[in-house]
Amino acid sequence: MLNAILMMLVLGALLGGGLGIAAKVFHVEPDERVDYVAANLPGYNCGGCGYPGCTGFADAMVSGDESNWKCKPASAEQKQKIIDYLKNTPGPDGKTVTIKG
Repeated sequence: MLNAILMMLVLGALLGGGLGIAAKVFHVEPDERVDYVAANLPGYNCGGCGYPGCTGFADAMVSGDESNWKCKPASAEQKQKIIDYLKNTPGPDGKTVTIKG
């Protein structure tokens, strides 16, 4: 019984250490512009833009996969605020995004 307990403790420590190392080695810094854009979209998650919710559309715009404005529920103020923000705020790679309104 004692051998089984010790074996589980050793195995747990090894696997936990491996996960800790993997978390440090494979860490990816998220682009903060996605959070800003998603917070300024209406938040209806209607899918009218063709993406699964507002965060999906925000991620597509920030990554450059989407260059046209497709959010129908957004007001003109929200739209212009987001377009100006993406045009003037560089991402981690130093590039800005231009969205056609």
